Amino acid sequence: MKKSKIDLKMPKKELIKCGGFFDVEKKEKEIKDLEEKMGAPDFWSDNYHAKKVISRANTLKAWTLPLREVKRRFKDCVSFLEEINELEEADLYHELILEFEHVEKMLDELEVKKMLSGKMDDKNCYLSINAGAGGTESCDWAQMLMRMYEKFALKKGWEIHTIELLQGEVAGIKSVSFQIKGPFVYGYLKAEKGVHRLVRISPFDSNARRHTSFASVDISPEIEDDIQIEIRPEDVRIDTFRSSGAGGQHVNTTDSAVRVTHLPTKIVVSCQGERSQVQNKETCFKMLRSKLYEKEVLERENALKEIEGEKKEIAWGSQIRNYVFHPYTLVKDNRTKYEEGNIRNVMDGNIEGFIHAYLKEFG
Repeated sequence: MKKSKIDLKMPKKELIKCGGFFDVEKKEKEIKDLEEKMGAPDFWSDNYHAKKVISRANTLKAWTLPLREVKRRFKDCVSFLEEINELEEADLYHELILEFEHVEKMLDELEVKKMLSGKMDDKNCYLSINAGAGGTESCDWAQMLMRMYEKFALKKGWEIHTIELLQGEVAGIKSVSFQIKGPFVYGYLKAEKGVHRLVRISPFDSNARRHTSFASVDISPEIEDDIQIEIRPEDVRIDTFRSSGAGGQHVNTTDSAVRVTHLPTKIVVSCQGERSQVQNKETCFKMLRSKLYEKEVLERENALKEIEGEKKEIAWGSQIRNYVFHPYTLVKDNRTKYEEGNIRNVMDGNIEGFIHAYLKEFG
């Protein structure tokens, strides 16, 4: 079967032509310099500095390698197109279109990453989920969100560590806190900060009535040790309590869990994921420093937006998204108006569409 000749338009032509989002050659030279440092015999003599060098190299590679791959694959598409225009084979045209669509998708992902240029976007993060009022219903909803974010982190290849988990009295969870590590984790997940609302027929209601449940999601960046955040001893209250969980050695037998309250800001953090009270206390203060640092940065950014006359404002902590299971299925973001009808797909961790829409509008 023959087909008329086609002409593919170059996706984001000006972007590829100029080398992408920054000077690729310059960044690749920086990567080469960093790799030379990593190969030095005394590289690991300063463990903290070595980790920073490796982190910087990985961040640069997260940009340069995909962009090089996009340019290479598009160049192959152009060469292939010239050949099949002469052969005029329908199957080859179809194969080329599929490859071209894949290149477009890769480029779209890079465009989203381009928006992750905030001061904290490339950092790891802490993610906390807290069930709202509503007892068992809200606890079950909090657990559904926990599963959604775990699956999303798995798809992204991120490392996720549970810091604290408080089970619900009947089902679900009252709260959970994660530490999540990976490229641009905070930049992606900051879109999820706020109150998430669920509407469904309750599986816990014998009369099968429709219920509305709420759960809040909090995201804060993990700051590095070289960022100094002053926490005065008189500004914090430290409480210890017995860990809850499945049991085991040292678990539920000692007051190893720690809760730290920052009195001036009313920020509360807690940890029971480690074996000792000392480790849990250290994790709590690290989380507290991260939240205080984020608070300061966001206050500065909001002040700048007011000066610049920013039209769009995001009220952190307000309801951001609705998940409707009944009488129809729909997930809709109240900020961007982006929506998806396949709610099961969303709950399985496929939330990229919502994150991309947020970054394009507010990033």
